[in-house]
Amino acid sequence: MIVDLHNHTPLCNHAVGSIDEYIQKAIETKTEYFGICDHAPMDFDPQYRMSFEDMQQYEDHVQAAKVYYSDKINILLGYEVDYLPGHMDERVLNAKVDYLIGSVHFIEGWGFDNPEFIGKWQEQDIDEVWQKYFDTIEEMAKSKLFDIVGHLDLIKVFKFLPQGNIKAIAHKALLAIKNSGMVLELNVAGYRKEIAEPYPSKALLEEAFALGIPITFASDAHKPEQVSMYNNEIVGLAREIGYTECAYFKERKIFFTNF
Repeated sequence: MIVDLHNHTPLCNHAVGSIDEYIQKAIETKTEYFGICDHAPMDFDPQYRMSFEDMQQYEDHVQAAKVYYSDKINILLGYEVDYLPGHMDERVLNAKVDYLIGSVHFIEGWGFDNPEFIGKWQEQDIDEVWQKYFDTIEEMAKSKLFDIVGHLDLIKVFKFLPQGNIKAIAHKALLAIKNSGMVLELNVAGYRKEIAEPYPSKALLEEAFALGIPITFASDAHKPEQVSMYNNEIVGLAREIGYTECAYFKERKIFFTNF
């Protein structure tokens, strides 16, 4: 991936490896723009994110890496922020970063993608859950708080798939993403999960392309060895759909490069 904007650090409590190890892997795989974008702190689900006390350390380390590796790679600083009204913090939303990824990991407080709570899927109307999820994505886009949509169809992670038409379920969310000027990440983490395909699916990516929604790329690495995994697959998919350029950000301003 020439651009790779979604990667984590041990500060989120569920990743391993040093920032330097992630960056070294990115350099080895010829990444030109590499984003560290760890889970932002908030007063909800603290065991899977950094603490507010860690924010300065995190930002200082990434900024130092920007300088140290400047002759080899462009390092970018971001946060992955859970869209969760009532819990998002101004310290994060107003942080001096290059970009913010907005992600949905919770539906009415339920961590639907967390294996610890997979049993709750058996209690759900799957079509209803999918619609609630994409309604929340739509709300997130309309908030205009973020630059990038994280793993658009994460709801499919455990292969609980709806009977209804997925394009129809996601349509209003995609329109909101387009109207907000957000970028859609092509996230390879799905290849590593039971669903065994990227986020978003080819069908939703085709819809995004038809709407003119720009893209970027994401390893969503939680281990250094996951950096640039499935590079050929995700770049090939983007080209097959018709994309030729991807986005990156500096100080919340968007730029594009060909891939």
